[in-house]
Amino acid sequence: MKTGVVFDIKRYALHDGPGIRTTVFFKGCPLRCVWCHNPEGQSPFPELLVRPARCLEACHLCLETCPETAALKVQNVVRVDRRRCRVCGSCADSCPSEALALVGRRLSVEEAAEEIFRDEPFFRQSGGGVTFSGGEPLMQAEFLAELLRACRSRGVHTAVDTSGHVPWMSLESIREDVGLFLYDLKMMDDRRHRELTGVTNAVILENLVRLVRSGSRVVVRLPLLKGVNDGPDHVEAAAQRLSRLGGIERVDLLSYHALGRDKYGRLSRPEWAADFFPPTPGDLERIKKRIQAFGLEVRLGG
Repeated sequence: MKTGVVFDIKRYALHDGPGIRTTVFFKGCPLRCVWCHNPEGQSPFPELLVRPARCLEACHLCLETCPETAALKVQNVVRVDRRRCRVCGSCADSCPSEALALVGRRLSVEEAAEEIFRDEPFFRQSGGGVTFSGGEPLMQAEFLAELLRACRSRGVHTAVDTSGHVPWMSLESIREDVGLFLYDLKMMDDRRHRELTGVTNAVILENLVRLVRSGSRVVVRLPLLKGVNDGPDHVEAAAQRLSRLGGIERVDLLSYHALGRDKYGRLSRPEWAADFFPPTPGDLERIKKRIQAFGLEVRLGG
């Protein structure tokens, strides 16, 4: 039985494709974007999230249940010795306030499909469906492929949100079962792309060409950060390449948000190294008009 690891299933999502959607977030990502707002989606394995502010002073259940004695109380607030922790989830299961939470659970295709299909009436009424996101869902390509086939057999619209940094054969293996690709482009300059995400953009751009030429429906998403990739050089390069390619359904401009910032500390990660800010509304309008000048449809937001 094929299984996969997901870290969240978000219902009533309105920004991950058409209509009312259920978004399934897969764990594991080949990129390490310095502004990542879902750091819990980077590792392919379950992780322990620690929220000390929720800890109940008089409660010691985590200490009693942890088989590795990795759970600690420091000044009546929970802490975790990550060197000892085996991420078994015992402490999270016992925590009444969710100060400790296991991020990532293994589901079979049948279990994941059952959760998705609970929302089928909303899909049909709104023209919505299911979106597979992450992390990078194609890091679990076989699990994703089986879920896509299950959705297609029920007539449920599917979308896949991808970075494109995957082998082409992975995209080719699912392409016919995907109603819409949401394709992220972080940075057109390869050197800057490596600096900001840890990987080259060569395979991303190559896969985009192949995907569009194969006849797949593609919406390109440009995540924008002020002073990082909202400048005229990046915008001009993206608009030129996408207009030459042709076949792009739309370009979505996604303004940066800092909702994931606190997650780094909760995962005991030091990666957050800089302050980032969203472009101003005026910046977004300027970028929108510039890309529209190349004959592309542009929308603010996803």
